[in-house]
Amino acid sequence: MNLAEFVKGLATLSWLVVAGLIVLAVVRAWRSRPVRGLSGIIVGAVALAVVLTLLAAGLVFVQPEERGVVISPYDPQGYRSQALGPGLHWIIPGETVRLYSISRQTYTMSVATTEGDVYGDDSIRARTNDGQEVYIDASVIYAVDPDRVVQLHIDWQDRYQDEVVRPLARGIIRDMASQYGVEEIVSTKRAELEEMISNQLAAKLQENDLILIDFVLRDIHFSEEYAAAVEQKQIAEQQALQAQFVVEQRRQEAEQARQVAQGQADAAVIAAQGEAQATIIRAQAQAEAWRLLAQVLRENPELLTYEYIQRLAPNVQVMYLPSDAPLLLPLPNP
Repeated sequence: MNLAEFVKGLATLSWLVVAGLIVLAVVRAWRSRPVRGLSGIIVGAVALAVVLTLLAAGLVFVQPEERGVVISPYDPQGYRSQALGPGLHWIIPGETVRLYSISRQTYTMSVATTEGDVYGDDSIRARTNDGQEVYIDASVIYAVDPDRVVQLHIDWQDRYQDEVVRPLARGIIRDMASQYGVEEIVSTKRAELEEMISNQLAAKLQENDLILIDFVLRDIHFSEEYAAAVEQKQIAEQQALQAQFVVEQRRQEAEQARQVAQGQADAAVIAAQGEAQATIIRAQAQAEAWRLLAQVLRENPELLTYEYIQRLAPNVQVMYLPSDAPLLLPLPNP
């Protein structure tokens, strides 16, 4: 409890004491008892109550998050030009003080029934430059300019939220949204849109003795018809991507099969070439062997008979020949 409230409490208590003393005096008088000493006490209590009341009426305590506008019948313009800052102040009895909070305040406009400051759907309906209708949820975080509280009181009193913040925000959001296409708002240009709204709103609030702290573009949603169209478009795009993926997969499989077949063909060619080369080499070797054998036989004709006998002898132990049959091979003459 601050000092001003304490003095007001004492003033109230003093009047209660005065009332109690008066009742006591009336009762004593009705019972024919002396009230001379009590009368003096009542006068003193009334005087103290009056002093405390006047003192309480002149003391004003302003909280750190507040500023006070003094309404004065003694000033020609009807108010003091300087607002009261935080702390304890004395005002002339007859003057009144209107307190304004300079703390940050948030005004929310949302499609959700109980989420915004207005009950029900309070989103901003706007139309883009390509004719599509969008619904925007937003929050404005602002504060009263502490240096211009007096002018705010003169212009708006306590109506600044409903008559300044709300209409300015909704109007600027609609104007800025109309400069973009619907796909730009929800994708590439969303940050730019939010920045433009913030700049415009800050300038307009400043003209009306308010400070914009932040602007939050909470959500952007569409009409049911456009949302259905967007969903169908996304489905078609996904199907096209899937088909493209299948085609690419089939192409890669065909390329892989072609490469395998080419490898097999190349391997067969290489194998055939190797076999042919081996055949040639074998034929050449065989021909050379026959050539050498023929040369040996020409130079040593008896070698053939010798080889015949050598190959025949190990397998033949007894041979019967007719008496009149000549020898199988002619024997060389001695």
